[in-house]
Amino acid sequence: MEYGVPEFSSLAEAIVYQQLNGKAAVTIFNRFAALAGQPLTPAGILKLSDEQMRSVGLSKQKSAYLKDLAAKTAAGLLDFSKLPKLSDEEVIDHLTQVKGIGIWTAHMFLIFALRRPNVLPTGDYGVQMAVKKYYKKRRLPNPKDMEKIARAWEPYRSVACWYMWRSLDIKTV
Repeated sequence: MEYGVPEFSSLAEAIVYQQLNGKAAVTIFNRFAALAGQPLTPAGILKLSDEQMRSVGLSKQKSAYLKDLAAKTAAGLLDFSKLPKLSDEEVIDHLTQVKGIGIWTAHMFLIFALRRPNVLPTGDYGVQMAVKKYYKKRRLPNPKDMEKIARAWEPYRSVACWYMWRSLDIKTV
């Protein structure tokens, strides 16, 4: 089975990008990808030493997450070919077996890698901020409130979230 699949690379990239600002994340990911080889594969990641991974700016924790992703994929525990056929909940369950992949990362994967149209990432700070702003909430909405508000967005909650993110980026004169 070929593991140089875009979904594997997308998930590895998501791990690298966690809790980093855009420019730093891009730099670290590009260095990591150059070291591991393009396209990213489990074998390419597993051949790297901890020192090599640290040398490109990856923390010990992120290195462990990337190695867990690579090992579980190489062992067949993570099967990207079956993800398109699974429900959103099944994809989340499948992906979160990897250390370092939580619900937020799984939601981003569903939206951007699998292009699922009706995902609501209730734990995403940007979507929470936009809901707070546009729905005139005093504090950030909890997941239950977000679910209630987003019922009106179905079956295109992913698209609505994209607009929510973009609305926070717009600078008016």
